[in-house]
Amino acid sequence: MAIWLDESSKVIVQGITGSEGTKHTRRMVASGTNVVGGVNPRKAGADVDGIPVFATVGEAMKETGANVSVVFVPPAFAKDAAIEAIDAQIELLVVITEGIPVQDTAYFFAYSRETGRLSSTNERSSTRIIGPNCPGIISPGKSNAGIIPADITQPGRIGLVSKSGTLTYQMMYELRDIGFSSCVGIGGDPVVGTTHIDCLRAFQDDPETDAIVMIGEIGGDAEERAADFIKSNVTKPVVGYVAGFTAPEGKTMGHAGAIVSGSSGTAAAKQQALEAVGVRVGRTPSEAAALMREAARSANVSGQNS
Repeated sequence: MAIWLDESSKVIVQGITGSEGTKHTRRMVASGTNVVGGVNPRKAGADVDGIPVFATVGEAMKETGANVSVVFVPPAFAKDAAIEAIDAQIELLVVITEGIPVQDTAYFFAYSRETGRLSSTNERSSTRIIGPNCPGIISPGKSNAGIIPADITQPGRIGLVSKSGTLTYQMMYELRDIGFSSCVGIGGDPVVGTTHIDCLRAFQDDPETDAIVMIGEIGGDAEERAADFIKSNVTKPVVGYVAGFTAPEGKTMGHAGAIVSGSSGTAAAKQQALEAVGVRVGRTPSEAAALMREAARSANVSGQNS
């Protein structure tokens, strides 16, 4: 199984005709993703490599049955693109765009929560947003929505959630012989649509995910809150890595959310919180991968080719 994205997912790309949209659409298609359409109101009726371009998300969903949208539009237009997808009631919205103003992200995330549709069980269900400023989500061998390289790992039984795109790729590669059920890059902005906790809950509930890697970074308290959640709700082995052990105090490092104020948000404090609930934390990505390898052996997790 996989979380939120699988071989049945039908993907559209908002901004498909732009250089980044076109390039990564081709990469997604090459990795087996079922990309059924694109959206650009000025290019409606055209196509990209035979993929039809529609004027709106709603039209694309009506004509193709799409349930996933990937956003590759410039920051100034990302808020409107997200709201359009939310209004169309897309199930999963993956916002790749970097540099979106925080107030814009906060607005469309809150808008999604407030305008959620009623499900078949009469429960309110909002569009799940991954990102922004993220690499997206991949379920290896099934589907790839975003910019994550598809050829660096294989399907397996490890779940991965990460704030960092490049560290997502490194962990996927280092554990490629074991493989992953799904890998989710949630992004490192101060406001993100999907959190560590959301992913931990989904991986805990997925019967074909046996172990979890969680990659965080300095700044904020997301990892500490994830530790509290793990203590009460997660029974599967979790291994962590926190980027930024050598970061200077008070300086923004990399992502907009990665800033340390005094003793709050340091890598050491996050490591302590995670280890207090039984999460083994590596000091480097490679050490975290080695710890995951040990946990996988203990949990009898093996790769498809083992």
